Amino acid sequence: MHIPRKRFGQHFLEDQSIIQRIIAAIAPTTHDHLVEIGPGQGALTFPILRAAKALDVIELDRDLIPILEKKAQDIGRLHIYSGDVLDVNFNELKKDERLLRVFGNLPYNISTPLIFHLLSFNNIISDMTFMLQKEVAYRLAAEPDSHDYGRLSIMAQYHCAASILFLVPKEAFNPPPQVESAIIKLTPHAKLPYVAKDYAHFAALVKLAFGQRRKTLRNSLRNVVPVAVWEALALNTNLRPENLSVRNFVEISNACQSMP
Repeated sequence: MHIPRKRFGQHFLEDQSIIQRIIAAIAPTTHDHLVEIGPGQGALTFPILRAAKALDVIELDRDLIPILEKKAQDIGRLHIYSGDVLDVNFNELKKDERLLRVFGNLPYNISTPLIFHLLSFNNIISDMTFMLQKEVAYRLAAEPDSHDYGRLSIMAQYHCAASILFLVPKEAFNPPPQVESAIIKLTPHAKLPYVAKDYAHFAALVKLAFGQRRKTLRNSLRNVVPVAVWEALALNTNLRPENLSVRNFVEISNACQSMP
């Protein structure tokens, strides 16, 4: 029996009704190139492997690997990548014309940096279905003018459409986590709705604005956005960053790039 490890943020999903809802949301087929992050003891792994016949998984806990390999023997082809998912180059997982379909129960302690890591590979991913801490899921899907809306919302929604599918109670796990969870689906845009001329500048602008989110835009961005940009875009500088949409931030960044 494998004992969940606190240092790996392990909380194993055991509620069969929740498991079936997640599998239904992913809807795996034999045509998919599926990649699971953190398979744990295989609650999602083996039902999806039965449906898809092949599955790549990324697991940090080496003690779980022989358990997964043994259980998979009569089910399908399980390719296990051992290591930290934050170090994985997802381009190397893509072997053919198929885009990756990524899913998993993400460890709470690395969920935000992992989302940013995955966004850098959005061009080779068709969709991502994750179980996350409820607060993180709400931030990903939040709309402007809401408490949850922030840097993570904008950066994720620049690349993807985000929708929360359903909530998962603490009791569905062993051991129960301290927080509630949610299932969220992120679908990379086939074509970006708004394109930043300089993505690094756009990302830095968003980070700077939300690093001082209680300040007005006039104060938080005064050293990086010329007055002429605000005037050209007819934006109220007394607004705060949570009042602006993804489109607004892209337009501000692009206008800055166009200034002489």
